[in-house]
Amino acid sequence: MAMFPALMHDAFSDMFDDPFFAGWGDSSSRMGNPISSANMMKTDVRETDKAYDVSIDMPGFNKDDIALELHDGYLTVSAKRDENHDEKNDEGKWLRRERYAGTCSRSFYVGDEVKESDIHASYKDGTLSLEIAKVQPQPKVETKHQIAIEG
Repeated sequence: MAMFPALMHDAFSDMFDDPFFAGWGDSSSRMGNPISSANMMKTDVRETDKAYDVSIDMPGFNKDDIALELHDGYLTVSAKRDENHDEKNDEGKWLRRERYAGTCSRSFYVGDEVKESDIHASYKDGTLSLEIAKVQPQPKVETKHQIAIEG
């Protein structure tokens, strides 16, 4: 019975010559060879008077899979998903099911003045929405220091 999946793969390989299935069995799409983050995280940025509205497509991820980090003026959006390979023949229901596994991330420069409290995030229907407040750099006010003259 251990040879059954291999035999089924050979017997039905012609069935998957359709371009729709291109790359599914390709080793470049398996864990260890990450899929490009730019391909997975399509991003739209819109400017308003008070903020930047960012929409990032992240279909298939759960809210708990996504992390946001602000460090040195860069906002990094990352997501992680676990792998699920299932090759069992359970009363003829599934021979193989595959899910993407791995991590992806993108970083955006938002400026050194932006704080965590300036960023509001929500996730709905596979889209991560960010509102990043426009923060004006505060001019540094030079304080005068009196220097005592001796003598």
